[in-house]
Amino acid sequence: MVSTNHPRYESLNRRDLLVEGYKSGIVSIHGLIAQGRGEAFDYLLGEKTSDTARHATKVACAYLLTAKHPVISVNGNTAALVPKEIAELSYLTQIPVEINLFHRSEDRIARIAEHLHAYGTENILTGVDAVTLPKVASQRAAVDRRGIFQADTVFVPLEDGDRAGALVRSGKTVISVDLNPLSRTAQASTVTIVDEVTRAMKNINTSLRRFAEKDCFDELEDLKSSFDNRKNLDASCRTLLRHLQSVVS
Repeated sequence: MVSTNHPRYESLNRRDLLVEGYKSGIVSIHGLIAQGRGEAFDYLLGEKTSDTARHATKVACAYLLTAKHPVISVNGNTAALVPKEIAELSYLTQIPVEINLFHRSEDRIARIAEHLHAYGTENILTGVDAVTLPKVASQRAAVDRRGIFQADTVFVPLEDGDRAGALVRSGKTVISVDLNPLSRTAQASTVTIVDEVTRAMKNINTSLRRFAEKDCFDELEDLKSSFDNRKNLDASCRTLLRHLQSVVS
């Protein structure tokens, strides 16, 4: 057990969640490598949520709340790290959750579905009625006909750029959470939240609850119309550089 006073407590706790997820068959071993890559970028961002990421979070909520057929796409790492937050997001918005995996197996999908259900997620799609997305060179091409295939908006935390690009080209709005503003996922998405996923998911749910307390249709539309993801990514890169310069100066 790691003390909450340990300076690396949050990071070490996330690692433990992923290791336990791997042992239980939820997380692919490749997901552990992906987590390490993400942590490196989080160091460069100062391990905190920037003002730019907070604004992108509000824009993401605006898209989720005004979409006709939104879907939350979940992989093994997301299920292991933020199962409670996924359940809350799905409950607050009544948006279904679809399990979509790069290293796909029916056993792993079943384990993830069971794990999410244990944390309160009710509406889970597992790709039983699968359709193949064109120009996706991985098993993520298999999507549920009732979910990602028909969705107008897809929330894809911790996913790959190959599929994100294909979804955007098919006319869908893609919201991503990615610590690397230079990644294919970040570059392809409609809205990129450059933040660590456990912080981002908590911030999304907080924003959704605040929006639910008031009549905010005009505000939501303004958030969407005034947002430019290229400027958002540029600002995120500047945040990264400023923190790096403050450390080495």
